[in-house]
Amino acid sequence: MGKERFSINTPLHKIIQAHKAGMPVGIYSVCSSNRMVLQAAMRAHRENDACLLIESTCNQVNQEGGYTGMTPMQFTEYLRKIALEMNFPVSRIILGGDHLGPNPWRDEDAAIAMEKAGAMVQAYVKAGYGKIHLDTSMTCAGENELSVKTMAERAARLCLIAENTACENHSKDLPVYVIGTEVPSPGGMTADQGVNCPITKVEYAQQTLQVYRDVFSRYGLEDAFRRIIALVVSPGVEFNDRMIFPYDRSKIRPLREFIASVPGMVFEAHSTDYQTPQSLKQMVQDHFSILKVGPALTFAFREALFRLAAIEEELFFKKPEQRSHLIGVLMDTMHSEPAHWKKYYTGTDEEIHFDLKYSFSDRVRYYWGCPAVQNANQKLMSNLGKNPLPLALVSQYFPHLYPSVQSGDVEPVPLELVHATIRGVIDQYRNACGSIWAG
Repeated sequence: MGKERFSINTPLHKIIQAHKAGMPVGIYSVCSSNRMVLQAAMRAHRENDACLLIESTCNQVNQEGGYTGMTPMQFTEYLRKIALEMNFPVSRIILGGDHLGPNPWRDEDAAIAMEKAGAMVQAYVKAGYGKIHLDTSMTCAGENELSVKTMAERAARLCLIAENTACENHSKDLPVYVIGTEVPSPGGMTADQGVNCPITKVEYAQQTLQVYRDVFSRYGLEDAFRRIIALVVSPGVEFNDRMIFPYDRSKIRPLREFIASVPGMVFEAHSTDYQTPQSLKQMVQDHFSILKVGPALTFAFREALFRLAAIEEELFFKKPEQRSHLIGVLMDTMHSEPAHWKKYYTGTDEEIHFDLKYSFSDRVRYYWGCPAVQNANQKLMSNLGKNPLPLALVSQYFPHLYPSVQSGDVEPVPLELVHATIRGVIDQYRNACGSIWAG
């Protein structure tokens, strides 16, 4: 008997069709490789028949391993193991590849970077990913600026590879695509990107769609173009280390009216992390019906672990040698290996120290897999997992969960408190996406 297959794209098509028919529904995408985030997401969907969209980025997972050390095939095996642990059907997981293009190799010549991007797209499709975000918006070595036509040409070349790979694999469910040229950078805003978050002009969105249509037609990709389900534009939402740019629906009316007239296509919204529940609902109503979320989930994970570390200090205050010292180990690791945060945090030593712990950019998410940090995390969970935590300390450090603990819905044990904290973010997205989006 073969392995259970990941979900086909039918639920995505149903969601888009329902939305285009006038229903304010959408789907959110979990953009994270964090084990506890993925566990929490699966738990949130286990109680119904909803499909779960999980995406990995080009920097996170690629044929060279990415920063997780996993290829696309290895990432799917990683998801299978977590799904088995959580008793969650693999057939309800939709796989998405995010920012697939030359970004990981943008310091190289464009020809080399695109060749590697093609190999990455091929690896993703072979691994069973059905939702492919073609992102060729970045310049490569020696390039100053790209025209929309150049971006479309590069996207078409990658799309052709995806189509051929799907056919070679005898896939009965061909990939669906997401395109766009005004795309946020993978990983979030860097320190030198300022504090402005412009909104895409409708004329530019129209031009982008027309140029892509023409170029795809020239490459014989008319059928693939009909499977483009979303266009990425900037709705003016973003975040950096200390600021959140809130959604203002009054400013995107032209975009809303434009996409409403495009058959079979919606907007995909990146960097929606930290938006209010009301804003998320408004975005779905305004046709941003694919909501990407990642750092907000690992930010919640980090909050939960820091709270548990504070409880550990209270319970082991006379036994420092037995404590995990998780936060100290984490900070030491980030200082000794600054590559993941150096471009994102600037200022005085005090400001950087603050950002390393609490920044909305959540660059700390790149360090949870480091061996020393993993060991400290395991020790923390072991120290606190032997007995239920004192209710007084749960009330002190997890006040938002205390009523659920009192009612018995959440157990006062470390893993349950972490999952429930992450679930608080997930539920905001589930509510924003409506009740029938499970398909």
